[in-house]
Amino acid sequence: MTISLAEFLRQLTNPALFITSALILGVILVNGWTDAPNAIATCVSTRSITPKNAIIMASVFNFLGVLIMTMVNKSVAETISNMVYFGESQDALIALCAALVAIVVWATAAWAFGIPTSESHALIAGVTGAAIALQGGKGINGKEWMNVIYGLFMSTILGFVLGYVVTKVIGQICKNMDRRKTTKVFKGAQIAGGAAMAFMHGAQDGQKFMGIFMLGIVLSNGNGNVNQFEIPIWLMILCSLVMALGTSIGGYKIIKTVGMGMVKMDTYQGFSADTAGAISLLAASLAGIPVSTTHTKTTAIMGVGASKRLSSVNWSIVKEMVAAWILTFPGCGLLGYLMAYLFMNIFK
Repeated sequence: MTISLAEFLRQLTNPALFITSALILGVILVNGWTDAPNAIATCVSTRSITPKNAIIMASVFNFLGVLIMTMVNKSVAETISNMVYFGESQDALIALCAALVAIVVWATAAWAFGIPTSESHALIAGVTGAAIALQGGKGINGKEWMNVIYGLFMSTILGFVLGYVVTKVIGQICKNMDRRKTTKVFKGAQIAGGAAMAFMHGAQDGQKFMGIFMLGIVLSNGNGNVNQFEIPIWLMILCSLVMALGTSIGGYKIIKTVGMGMVKMDTYQGFSADTAGAISLLAASLAGIPVSTTHTKTTAIMGVGASKRLSSVNWSIVKEMVAAWILTFPGCGLLGYLMAYLFMNIFK
């Protein structure tokens, strides 16, 4: 199943699809200012690139990540759209709209406090809560949901371990080299690392949101049983542009928390964090497992800090972030459930 831009624009005369599409784009915009900045936080914090140029770079590589990885393996998008079942009733699209409202509310609140909460997990939790409100236990596809749980542990453990190991290895290789020369080299390498992280952010989060977008189109046509689809180029471009706009609006607040507040890093350490994060995300994307780019990048930074000494990590900020991560599933899930219940009673 796929849809051309002309056909999509024709179907926008359906008010339900119009509202759903607007809300999905709103969620993508919020992702741009709360999640996408994690990809470029370290290269900005080490002054390897200016925030303005980093945002432009992130926008370009987000799009390339969406485009190229979707062509290679679109299973992340399919996992997200298939993990819940909304059915084919009139309330299905209403419940999805409610979930999207819940996600925007949750993510905006996190952004207001400068906490890099996982937009991926907010998306998963909000949509799940709404599906349960509509279908009860039948609204959950247990097999696909387990992929999400695997991703949670994978992104947390692999990011930390690789951040620690890569930093140690680079430190050993460069320990007898001229520090001024290595700093110059790693400044350039950090830009490449930031670009790789932005690419993988598009590969992971871009696919998740396109999966929900395609789910909205399917539900608006009264068909909740489509398991496979082709993501059109116009949708990739649209999602990338909206994500880039979000990053330009509010990205610096998250960059400050992740790249500057949690661990003080040299350029080689920032490069290590980006490398570890990008490798982790690439492995997950090729395996078709949806993971959190926020978890992956921030745990990689923790691993970098821990490679020096545990006291190098600002654990008070880590505690705030971990608390937000833990609360996201039950909190945003409950919000999605309540919003769906409310919307279905209001708009019946």
